Amino acid sequence: MPGKTNISILGCGWYGSALGKALIADGIQVKGSTTSAAKTEELAALGIRPYVVNFSPDGEIYDAGFFDCDVLWIAIPPKSRSGEGAVFLEKVKGIIRAIKQFAIQHVIFISSTAVYADNNRQVNEETAPQPNTEAGRILFEAENLFRAEDSFKTTIIRFAGLIGPGRNPGRFFAGKKEVPNGNAPVNLIHLDDCIGISRAILAKEAFGHLFNGCSPNHPAKADFYTQAALGSGFEKPEFVRELKEWKIVDSVHVRAVLDYEYKTLL
Repeated sequence: MPGKTNISILGCGWYGSALGKALIADGIQVKGSTTSAAKTEELAALGIRPYVVNFSPDGEIYDAGFFDCDVLWIAIPPKSRSGEGAVFLEKVKGIIRAIKQFAIQHVIFISSTAVYADNNRQVNEETAPQPNTEAGRILFEAENLFRAEDSFKTTIIRFAGLIGPGRNPGRFFAGKKEVPNGNAPVNLIHLDDCIGISRAILAKEAFGHLFNGCSPNHPAKADFYTQAALGSGFEKPEFVRELKEWKIVDSVHVRAVLDYEYKTLL
């Protein structure tokens, strides 16, 4: 990973912490942020240099040292269920001001395939998003805030539904009855591939790109989650075998630009 040996991860949750641990194993110095001082010891135990960072309407809290980095990774999903939409976009604007203030040149922003509506079609990075959910709209607006900046290069990764350690898909519908839309294709990505794509972006220095992170396999919802539940010893879910709204997310740029092959197929 030539020249990119000092990386800051804004948001060390499920993905951010795993990314930090993986990059440290690659010999990269990693700084990580949390909004809670109580979590700093947890990050330090992983080898991540912890910082308390908070961009909120009540004020911004950060140490300038956190923004002294070759690449800033932003992994702070909006809490759309709690109505954080407008607040999240203000956070993003504050982060962009800090990026410019500290002259960071390379940014990775983690978005979601929720920016694509379920419009009964296949989509890829060349498809214009038409988000129809609150989370999708917020994230697409945030993407556009980064795209509008020309003083630094932003790569956007749109991850599909996340599965892996601590997110066992067998639990998602275990024991549930009459689950609708059982024939809809699933769009998921395992944590191993989230990390694999992230590493590939650094290795290729692929800044200024857009990538969909989604497994190329799209089994039916009923088939995948039934097998996942039974395979983990949970009660079998029951699905309605119907096809309503759906989408298939393809990630053509992951292959074309990164030459990355998915390791965990569904």
